[in-house]
Amino acid sequence: MTAPERPEHHQEHDMAAAAERAPDGLHGLSAELTARVPQLLEAMRAVGTGLELRSTLDRICETAAALADARYAAIGVVDEEGEGLSDFVTYGISDETARETGRRPDGHAGLLGTLIHHPEAMRLADLTADPRAAGFPPGHPPMRGFLGVPIRVQGEVFGNLYLTEKRGGAEFDDDDLHMVRVLATEAGIAVGNARLYEAARRRERWIDGSVAVTTALLSGGDADEALSVVAEQARGPADACAGIVLLPAADGSGGLEIVAVSADDPSTALGVVVPPGSPAVERLLAGEAVFVADAATDPRLITPLARRYGPGMMLPLRSGGRVLGALATLRAPGARQFSGTERTLATQFASQAALALMMAEAQRDRERLAVYEDRDRIARDLHDLVVQRLFAIGMMLESAQRKDLSPVVQEGVARAVDELDVTIQEIRTAIFALQPDPDEGPSGLRTRVLREINMAAVPLGFTPTHRFTGPVDSAVGELTGKNLIAAVREALSNAFRHAHARRIDVVVDATATLPDGARGVRLTVADDGVGLPEGGRRSGLRNLARRAESLGGSSWCGPGIGEDGGGTTVVWEAPLQGPFRVRP
Repeated sequence: MTAPERPEHHQEHDMAAAAERAPDGLHGLSAELTARVPQLLEAMRAVGTGLELRSTLDRICETAAALADARYAAIGVVDEEGEGLSDFVTYGISDETARETGRRPDGHAGLLGTLIHHPEAMRLADLTADPRAAGFPPGHPPMRGFLGVPIRVQGEVFGNLYLTEKRGGAEFDDDDLHMVRVLATEAGIAVGNARLYEAARRRERWIDGSVAVTTALLSGGDADEALSVVAEQARGPADACAGIVLLPAADGSGGLEIVAVSADDPSTALGVVVPPGSPAVERLLAGEAVFVADAATDPRLITPLARRYGPGMMLPLRSGGRVLGALATLRAPGARQFSGTERTLATQFASQAALALMMAEAQRDRERLAVYEDRDRIARDLHDLVVQRLFAIGMMLESAQRKDLSPVVQEGVARAVDELDVTIQEIRTAIFALQPDPDEGPSGLRTRVLREINMAAVPLGFTPTHRFTGPVDSAVGELTGKNLIAAVREALSNAFRHAHARRIDVVVDATATLPDGARGVRLTVADDGVGLPEGGRRSGLRNLARRAESLGGSSWCGPGIGEDGGGTTVVWEAPLQGPFRVRP
């Protein structure tokens, strides 16, 4: 994909045309104004430099303040509804003063609101004396002289440029007004170019994110890792502080459970279940998007987690009439609202992610079916060939035992027959394990670990050894057990795909003591493979660590069981019952 074309040549042409029109617009005016034309042209050149929208707005404010000799300048960006301000950029106001005055103006009242509904140039000697003024918040610097000019982009009002407090205590005059109006024309051109460039870059980022998500979901890797990629790729293009993926809760309650989080502190959100009674969940499961101006105060969001965020988008992951889950992107409190373009791009991204999820699910179903079919074949071969042959060998040995043999030989034959009987019973037990009853109830943790080991044996070509210590089935809680199974699957997958191991040992110890003294369960998966490559991907290991940390545990890697410590040992541990989770 090619990068968006930089429109500098269009910008230079538009700036030159505006510069040519400026002297004509000032023709016949005061000599003082004519003398300031070079300053105006230099200001127009400065405004037209660069293509980043935010830096362009900052530059317009600074240039306008210098042109009119004003202490303070600001640009209020009008929202899509034309009823208020979506952004407010200032010059001359320190960060400390901005913090003292609190939230920036929304443009719903006062002179700023008047300019939004009546976008015409305004000049006041004392804005505090104007009946339309709404006053200043505590800590706001004093301002009297006022100059307001609309900024139009392709004929539509983008926002308004405000100047206050001319230096030296003088009032803004007609010359200042004319100069700023000409500058506002060039500002409109610069803003238009910056918006086009920003829109192209934003669209490119969303497209790149869709490609990354599709690749991650269809690569055959760990499903949890792929969902983390969805959350991460949604967070970046949306300029959000959190990207969250929710899927139907595993407890069957009908709510949505947070299964992947991209944020500064993901562990506190991972595993939270939003109940089905939430108005937001009802709309999402119905396939409708939910947009909020402030997640902390919106009544549709009833989880304590929402109080940390401001503007948000919650989009259903819907494909083929089926809702697979939801995707949420949330910004910090006080951040700007999501624009219509951003909502459209995010909705398209969610649709693409949902389609990739369905394709990945179908792919995993095919792989699972292939494994089941292979297990059925192995079970039939064990029963029809191996067991029958072992039984025949046992009959031959028993027949030989009845012949006139020495006591030593007879004793050896008897031991061999007993060993064959034990081997036949073990093989039959393995056959039953390969063919679970579809009507059986939920399996214990020990059985689920064995199932993962047997599943891994097919691609590995051998069965990993295993050992259980302590009351694994009764002591380990469901949430911890669920995450431990995912850790087993991830560790075995790494050993097969990356380590090229010939030996793997799996140990589940339910009598472990965690560093804080609490009782816990410790999973150890050790192999004799090639070890961790330098500079290789660590996303799977990071996912293991996130799972453990979300439960109050930890995960790390060490030397393996190969010669001279070759290979890798993955250790994953967590409290037996996991954290106490409050249902929102």
